[in-house]
Amino acid sequence: MTIAGWALILLFTIVTFALAKPMGLWLFALYEGRTTPLHRLLGPVERGFYRLAGINPAEEQGWRRYAIHMLLFNLALLLLTYAVLRLQAVLPLNPRGFAGVSADGAFNIAVSFTTNTNWQWYAGETTLSNLSQMLGLTIHNFLSAATGIAIAFALFRGFARREAKGVGNFWADVTRITLYLLLPLCILYALFLIVSGVPQTLAGSVDATTLEGARQTIALGPVASQEAIKMLGTNGGGFFNANSAHPFENPTALTNFVQMLSIFAIGVGLAYAFGKAVKDTRQGWTILAAMAVLFLAGTAVAYWQEAAGNPVLHQLGIAGGNMEGKEVRFGIAASALFAVITTAASCGAVNAMHDSFTPLGGMIPLFNMQLGEVVVGGVGAGIYGFLLFAILAVFVAGLMVGRTPEYVGKKIEAREVKLAVLAIAVLPLCILGLTALSAVLPAGLAGPLNKGPHGFSEILYAYASGTGNNGSAFAGLTAGTPFYNGLLGIAMWLGRFFVIVPVLAIAGSLAAKRYTPATSGSFPTTGGLWVGLLVGIILILGGLTFLPSLALGPIADHLAMIEGQLF
Repeated sequence: MTIAGWALILLFTIVTFALAKPMGLWLFALYEGRTTPLHRLLGPVERGFYRLAGINPAEEQGWRRYAIHMLLFNLALLLLTYAVLRLQAVLPLNPRGFAGVSADGAFNIAVSFTTNTNWQWYAGETTLSNLSQMLGLTIHNFLSAATGIAIAFALFRGFARREAKGVGNFWADVTRITLYLLLPLCILYALFLIVSGVPQTLAGSVDATTLEGARQTIALGPVASQEAIKMLGTNGGGFFNANSAHPFENPTALTNFVQMLSIFAIGVGLAYAFGKAVKDTRQGWTILAAMAVLFLAGTAVAYWQEAAGNPVLHQLGIAGGNMEGKEVRFGIAASALFAVITTAASCGAVNAMHDSFTPLGGMIPLFNMQLGEVVVGGVGAGIYGFLLFAILAVFVAGLMVGRTPEYVGKKIEAREVKLAVLAIAVLPLCILGLTALSAVLPAGLAGPLNKGPHGFSEILYAYASGTGNNGSAFAGLTAGTPFYNGLLGIAMWLGRFFVIVPVLAIAGSLAAKRYTPATSGSFPTTGGLWVGLLVGIILILGGLTFLPSLALGPIADHLAMIEGQLF
């Protein structure tokens, strides 16, 4: 470990959390439906969309109606993407003449991008046309991100409103988020990437002559536009197979730093916006403090392990940290930091191959996903996932003080606790259940590149990534088979919508309740004690649930490495 490495981590943390208030204020304006400076330019577009679609943005929707509209909208997008991928060979903007994607592959991709997972079993530059990348995938990057933020807004209204029946209007939320947040930011971001050397063209490829005189075909495409929303929307699906390790996606140390910031930017803003919504910004800062504790702890472990390197290689006279699978232009600190960020959020973009990390260094990204990616988390998904844990934590706190649990003025009763447990239980059921199935069936065992505990980690990581809607991979699993395409598609769908629906049910239940002011007997939900309880509940639930699987995978892999055995 170096001073420069720790300085990078410290700088990133300071800049990220400095963005929380300005980003949060903009999000809060959209949450309230207030006019912003961009309304003068984009307001006619918004109103035109409402007229064309026959939508009244002022019409309130109950949680059930909100949920039904959200589900039907995402189902329609899934079917559109599936059709585009299957018909790719006969559709335009296919300069390299790629064939249509197989049925199981198209199903997996369509589910993946609909759920904001962006899991990729394929190499984009050799599988998908420009039309598929733009119409099939990039549109999802915007709308799946907007859906996540809309769900967060609905839950905010549940806490903020008093004896109300509605939780907002899904169509108005998604439209405003896309027009006034995601689209403007991505235009500016894409221009920055183009200036930094990222391609943005409809050309399929360009031929170059190498120093040896050989001919090389270099894939091109509309990369910058997809890269921008890939990071800001915590989508993670790269235009190229190497993702953000590819120089055409992430060419410099500056673009790498900006990419890391953009993964967290909207997530930290939503935490601050929650505090504004409930009229107590201390609540938002408290959530951010708990997130920071978990994030910095994970970063410290990952950086320590990667900087320590592999003792087996040290005994062979190869000194230094673990540079396997990492880009020299980024180094160990930036690679370890990126890995923790992308899995603390549900992004999935990678600038290094996690399969090549040391066992404990690779365990941190895995554990981040198993916790539900609530350490900042994905756009929308992070904050509403964190609030599920807050509901459980305040329930435990209520038992401590011997009265009905309360959080930001709302009583937390049996209905909310049951729904929170139901949503959180989706993770272990899918991750552990499907991992166990794949670890015993021949079709599942054919996937891992490695044997022993490392191979088990590859399977476990895949289902943690799919169910958590992350999309990153250990990069050692051959997942492009009907078996894995099918099961991972199911895991991604359940991990997204079987969490969202209970969250909306909680929002509806809370919105209907009256406000309960805090008293001297209430458990305080700001300050160090509450931060400690939040962190403890998240770690205890994650530890009790997933420690046995971690022991079989990365922990066993680490113990074997100490004894000189590599898998």
